[in-house]
Amino acid sequence: MSSRQRVETALAHRQPDRTPVDFLAVPEIWHQLVDHFGIEPAKPGDDQFFDPVWEAVLDKLDVDCRVISFDQFCAPPASAFAPKGRPEVWNVQSRSTPARMWRWKTDGFATDVFGRGFREVANASGVYEENIATLAGASTLAEIQAHTWPDPDWWDFSSAKSVVEALNRNGAKHIRFRMGTVFELAWQMRGMEKFLMELAGEPEIPVYMMERITDITIEVTKRALDAVGDAVDMVYFYDDLAANVSLLMSKKMWRTHIRPRHARLVEVAKSYGKKVMYHTDGAVRPLIPDLIEMGVDVLNPIQPGVTGMEADGLKRDFGDRLAFHGGVDIVGLLPKGSPDDIRAAVKDLTRVLGTDGGYVLASSHHIQSDTPLANVLALYEIALR
Repeated sequence: MSSRQRVETALAHRQPDRTPVDFLAVPEIWHQLVDHFGIEPAKPGDDQFFDPVWEAVLDKLDVDCRVISFDQFCAPPASAFAPKGRPEVWNVQSRSTPARMWRWKTDGFATDVFGRGFREVANASGVYEENIATLAGASTLAEIQAHTWPDPDWWDFSSAKSVVEALNRNGAKHIRFRMGTVFELAWQMRGMEKFLMELAGEPEIPVYMMERITDITIEVTKRALDAVGDAVDMVYFYDDLAANVSLLMSKKMWRTHIRPRHARLVEVAKSYGKKVMYHTDGAVRPLIPDLIEMGVDVLNPIQPGVTGMEADGLKRDFGDRLAFHGGVDIVGLLPKGSPDDIRAAVKDLTRVLGTDGGYVLASSHHIQSDTPLANVLALYEIALR
């Protein structure tokens, strides 16, 4: 089977020749893998859309999936952002795939295409991007409306199909388009506590922000899918809705304010005949029937150790209607376990979630910088055999 056939077979709830695999990691892990495999390092040019060195790592690991992203193809005008800055698409700490990721960088600060702010902060094993709530100080709806929201004309997808063709050069991969986030982006720009309090009591500003983001995301996604046609297999969006023991809000609030926007995203993907993958961390089990009803085909990341997200229960109750992606613990198992622990966990997950298809093996989030390289390689032995 080709990688594309393998993933499609699994997502159709049939048994493929082996469990398909995906890979996401922070840059520190990518750099270690480049060194491990002896891949000649080279910085891609600004006219490229993915890093061929990181792409070579995926080939070495026999990874079946690839991602192209909305922020890979944007080129906003400099006038929309702070003066004395510059665009950066490669040296971006949030970049977890070979795809480039757009940022506007100034000294010690960065901004994404929507105007969300970041500050890079060092930790014991690497660097992470700390969120800056750039719209926290706005006190009126008019101020939110006056924010420089992105124009869909800032995107150019004329190269997208050729990018997909390049990703398929060594065999057909399963390729998804990352369309972005709604709820998560809105609260990150507003500040989580303020956003949730307003959503519960005076929702005018949160609702406006989410609707504005949804409108932009839908238009950008339509332009992307018009450009790539059948070359992309799936559409992917993400919005964390739960913590370790419960949802972040009541189901009623979710159905009132979040579900309608997510339903619009799903509807666009389905209108192009695409499967839909949705990411939410945490104890999201109470929403799974709604997600299936909306048309979600694949749920990621199946976070281990949180309430209600046990793999056997999910497969038993939803496995005939929903496929699963992820499941390998990045908090305890990958950084602290032994390679044998990881092999055993992979074997168990593929048995539970992968029986009769319906599963793509991957970490439960980006593999973090404190993970030993031996453990990363143990995770992918199923593909390397």
